[in-house]
Amino acid sequence: MSNHKRPTQISFDDSLTNEDYGLIIGKNGELKGIWIPDGADSNEIPPSVVEVCSRYFNIDPNAEEHEQPRLH
Repeated sequence: MSNHKRPTQISFDDSLTNEDYGLIIGKNGELKGIWIPDGADSNEIPPSVVEVCSRYFNIDPNAEEHEQPRLH
């Protein structure tokens, strides 16, 4: 039997500050969505977030919606 305790779970929303971006990744490893902070321009996602999305998920979150899979 393992002595490891399951970490206390907090909600996704509670884990981010009002300036943070968040990636929502499905159980199969696919990018399902990008959480964008209130007041941020959803058409201008920061370069570091774009880099992660492009490199690991082959998605450019700043591209036009009709050019790639829909993210929520």
